[in-house]
Amino acid sequence: MSEGIEKKFDGEAAFVEGESTEGIEKKFDGIAAFAKGKSTERIEFRLSGSGGQGIITAGIVLASAALHDGKNAIQSQSYGPEARGGASKAEVVISDQSIDYPKATAPNYILCLTKEAYRAYGANCGDDITVMVDSSIEIPEGKKVLKAPIIETAAKEFRPMVANTIALGFVVGCTEVVSRQSAKKALLERIPKGTEELNEKALDKGFEFADAFFERNGRVEQS
Repeated sequence: MSEGIEKKFDGEAAFVEGESTEGIEKKFDGIAAFAKGKSTERIEFRLSGSGGQGIITAGIVLASAALHDGKNAIQSQSYGPEARGGASKAEVVISDQSIDYPKATAPNYILCLTKEAYRAYGANCGDDITVMVDSSIEIPEGKKVLKAPIIETAAKEFRPMVANTIALGFVVGCTEVVSRQSAKKALLERIPKGTEELNEKALDKGFEFADAFFERNGRVEQS
């Protein structure tokens, strides 16, 4: 597994993985990120769900996948009383250029796995933002909404603990900001030994949901 750096600032923590022999360390108000590779536009993700659903891990894997693709990435999350049970979030910023600010200020993509997370982090977003949600969440028309039965599938076909992996596959497949190959590589670097096959199948299921959505509805152009 590649090396990682964790820094805290203003009650939050940022974590970005990278290979110190290939990356250039950049710091933003106490946050450290590794910049790798060539110099595209800034893309921001906000991943949200219930505390304990593995949202933070999904964010770390997404950022790590971007690094494997030769892009710059930084991931941050909140630590607080919502850490278990309440709405929680992780943010990931990805760019081929230097990242001048480490937090998501205008997310391009939002993932919500629970109704509470949607109310907290997705309900007030603009109609130009693509929102990916579990199928159980009802969202007003007018938004770019991509749905998949993430929670139900995890419980019935896999194990509830891999809902975040299915969600990660759905996000990667829908957005195509990072490659599927790099997402799988980053995932296998982080998960506990003995769970590789389970998580790999769960990630593939997320890819399948993304492919099926676009076969039915066509691609959603990002503003």
